[in-house]
Amino acid sequence: MTLATVPRYDPGGLDGGGGRAVVVGASVAGLLAARVLADGFEEVTVVDRDPLVDEPTPRAGVPQARQPHVLWEAGRATIEDLFPGYSDDLVAAGGAVIDSRREFEQYSRGGFLAAGTEYLPVYSATRPLYELLLRRRVAALDGVRVRPGCRVTDYLADDAGAAVDGVAVRDGGAGRDELPADLVVDATGRTSRTPRWLDEHGYAPPPVDEVRIDVGYSSTFVERPEDDRRAIVAPAEAPRTRGGLVAPVEGGRWLVNVHGVHGDHPPADPDGVADFAASLPVPQPRRILDERPQVGDVARYPFPSNRRRRYEDLDRFPAGLVVVGDAIASFNPIYGQGMSVAALEALALHRALAASDRQGLPLRFFDSVADIVDGAWAMAVGADFGFPQTRGPKSRGTRFFGWYLGRLLRAAHDDGALTDAFVRVLSMQEAPASLLRPGVAWRVLKPV
Repeated sequence: MTLATVPRYDPGGLDGGGGRAVVVGASVAGLLAARVLADGFEEVTVVDRDPLVDEPTPRAGVPQARQPHVLWEAGRATIEDLFPGYSDDLVAAGGAVIDSRREFEQYSRGGFLAAGTEYLPVYSATRPLYELLLRRRVAALDGVRVRPGCRVTDYLADDAGAAVDGVAVRDGGAGRDELPADLVVDATGRTSRTPRWLDEHGYAPPPVDEVRIDVGYSSTFVERPEDDRRAIVAPAEAPRTRGGLVAPVEGGRWLVNVHGVHGDHPPADPDGVADFAASLPVPQPRRILDERPQVGDVARYPFPSNRRRRYEDLDRFPAGLVVVGDAIASFNPIYGQGMSVAALEALALHRALAASDRQGLPLRFFDSVADIVDGAWAMAVGADFGFPQTRGPKSRGTRFFGWYLGRLLRAAHDDGALTDAFVRVLSMQEAPASLLRPGVAWRVLKPV
């Protein structure tokens, strides 16, 4: 599912039915889940183990916080529906709106893609700023409470183990507490303990697809002229194991990133990052590092593998519990689709709650989420399988799609309409299958 196919948010589609919900994790996925839960529950509590200050500050629970984060149109439009005015708030706080036709430069398959013909906006800011603005909006909702510094130690279950009915928490020096709930949402990311809990309570844990890419990221901030909103992207792509990007963010800064796959990781010192950037096929990252003053140190982030927990394959699951975000699927951030996936999952949760049968909510929700994850997974994992070192389960059609996408990107060096088609897929407005439409396929496959 993409923005083109998923039903948009309907404020009247879910009647407030009372009851309590708990969201574990104040991630982007958790905060968006809390927003839709507020339509259907009298009380919603968001708990997170980190302190949550009213500043755009990286936190320990988000190790990727200082790496690039793009808000593509599927995510932006959905968040705007949930929180009208969010886009303006982001820009007012310094976030950049990039015109993909003039300010988004993507290098792929030996050249830069031609300028597109459509206005396709891309929003760019730091992860802490996205979260801060969402957290403020969520905390202002009636019936919603955010509890920072609060660690969930266990799920509470009924005597038969057929339903989760709350969480046990440890809140600083206050000791153990219990939060009863009619629905618990696990938004704790890759470290989710739900699979272990299922196994310990007589349920089958979800099957796991894992595709190893062993990518390392190093990022730093440099000063940026306020009127320069260029974004330059040259992702690692086979056989080239190194990549980089430059993205405008708040505070008059560029976020400069270098990355390498299958162990070809960049260093963590400024000189080493600059030398690594000099090895890229585009000059802009190194030039900007040389010409602009650096702001802060270098942040590293290792990402060993794409991981997808296939909850949709389960036949049995406890009532009163769902899983969202990276706790379901986390994939190579090369295409930056994580926040858009989380936004579309929030819509899926809203629709699942609107159905009358709450007993079947989890499996119904997981089925719809699988359709959302499919597209982002295909893009990220498909690119990773271009490297012969990549190991993991390969979906049918991966090799063909990789070949076809490579041909499309080469043709897009001279064809702005193909650039538009590719950006619409990147931004999750349309599915990867849209690139096979006759009008697109003819441009890709025609003799040169």
